[in-house]
Amino acid sequence: MELLELTKRLLEECDASRNRFLKMRKLDATPNFFEEVKPYADHIHELLESWEASAIQWIEEHRPKYLRKQQIQSAAETMDKFVVESFYKETGKKRFFQSVHSVRFILSTLLRYLEEDHREENQDD
Repeated sequence: MELLELTKRLLEECDASRNRFLKMRKLDATPNFFEEVKPYADHIHELLESWEASAIQWIEEHRPKYLRKQQIQSAAETMDKFVVESFYKETGKKRFFQSVHSVRFILSTLLRYLEEDHREENQDD
């Protein structure tokens, strides 16, 4: 999966995690870790590893003005945590939403750069 698509997929996962968090609180439910949480979190972790490596490589090649390697690493780490936390009603609401918001910001910033780059490539053709 290319970086543009991975970034869009992770943005969708931010929304999905937020919705899952609200649903779990509303239902007052506790998931089975090994049947529900771990398989899902492992899948997202694989996507994040691939995204992080691709995003860092892209940043090193393109040197965007407002995006750094450390931000990508932090976003991947934060998202890895909040995906798991989204399954549990005990997760603190304020910190959870702040985490999702910060990751969305980094993903959206990268997405803007990637779409700009994509448009420029298509104009050159």
